[in-house]
Order: sequence, then C-alpha cells, then structure tokens
Amino acid sequence: MATIYWAGDSTVQYNDITTYPQTGIGQVFHLFLKPEVRVENHAKNGRSTKSFIDEGRLVPIAERITEGDFLFIQFGHNDEKKQDPSRYTAPFSGYMSNLEKFVNTAREKKAFPVLITPLERRCFVEGDQLGLGEHSDYVAAMKQTAEKLNVPLVDLYSMSRAELRKAGAQKSRDWYMNLPEGVYPSYMEGQTDNTHLRYEGAVMYAGCIARGLKELGGRYSDLLVAWE
Repeated sequence: MATIYWAGDSTVQYNDITTYPQTGIGQVFHLFLKPEVRVENHAKNGRSTKSFIDEGRLVPIAERITEGDFLFIQFGHNDEKKQDPSRYTAPFSGYMSNLEKFVNTAREKKAFPVLITPLERRCFVEGDQLGLGEHSDYVAAMKQTAEKLNVPLVDLYSMSRAELRKAGAQKSRDWYMNLPEGVYPSYMEGQTDNTHLRYEGAVMYAGCIARGLKELGGRYSDLLVAWE
C-alpha cells in the first residue's frame, strides 16, 4: 500500500476547527485516490522550502517514507517573501537547491518525488482581468529543477490560472477565503484573503493535480479512482 507524503504550505495543509472554513488541498486529496492509498500531510501554514527544512519538518518524512511511496512537493508562496529572511529564497538559486533536497530525500528511499508548481492567488485586476500574480519566477525555477533532475511535474500554477479565468472574479470568491463582510472567522476578521482556500476551492485544485497525475500515467495515474 503506497503512501503519499505532502510537503508544502497553507494551500496544502490539514486544517482543524481553529482555522475553519479554511481547507488545504492535501486535506481533500483523498477524494481522488483509491481507498488503499494512504496520505500523510506534513504541509504547514507559512512555510517556505527554507523554513520547512530549517525547522526539521523534512526529517520525519525522511524517516517514514519507504520504497514505492510518493513525495508531493508544493512551495512558492512563502519563498517569495523578501521581507522575511527566515523564509525567503531566491528563485534560481536557493529555491532550486532546496527543491533538490526534497527530491533527494524521496529518491534515497526509492520513493517517487513529484514537483507541483504553486497555486495561483485570486489576483483579479480591473474586473475580470486576471493579473500577473507573483509566482512566475518560482514556477520557471521549479520547471527547470524538474527538467534538470528528471522529476515529474504537475503544473498547478497554469491549471489554476485557467480555472480562475474561466470562473471569473465573482464565482472564484467561493473557492478562496475572501468571504463576505461579517462572516469571517474570528482569527482573520477584517482581512482580505485571496490565497487560502475554502472546501470548494481545495476540491477544485485537488482535481487539477489529479488530472496532472492522470496525464503522467503509469504509477501516478494508478493512484487515482476512475472519474471524469
């Protein structure tokens, strides 16, 4: 029985009632998996590749992952934060080096790494026009890493932008924690949140990743239930 290990940030993490209704992609990904596939979600809010490693969060994955398992790696949102040296990584140097550490952790145990480009924020400008976002260099760096190391890649960034364009500014509010005034959870009252997901958005983007795995075929598509 294979286990999928997730390493990532708040867009992936498991949430409890203290952050409800926020929902991470890794929290709902089991909906697309065969029942015999297990999930261990090690993603944590606010982490970059750097802080995830520096805090020792890769260690339990290295200790538990075994031959035939999978390591899904999705970072970018917090690596971009230049104002925070504990998290920031330059896209074409530190970020790529850190991604390689995740990949090697899996491969040393004969497990299969998968790189997943960062989810796009709900970054509409001028009505229904989707803005440039902030991930482009990190997406390019992850793609370069995937090519250099011959690692399968799921381009969630491009798929999420396509879904945002299709849905438009108003409908896509249902996917993110950009809630109507007065219904925010107490921990984020008064904030505008176009990054973190609600259940509907988590399922939507988990489906994008599942489609990416299906396109990869072989052992990756074998993880999935039959749907669509």
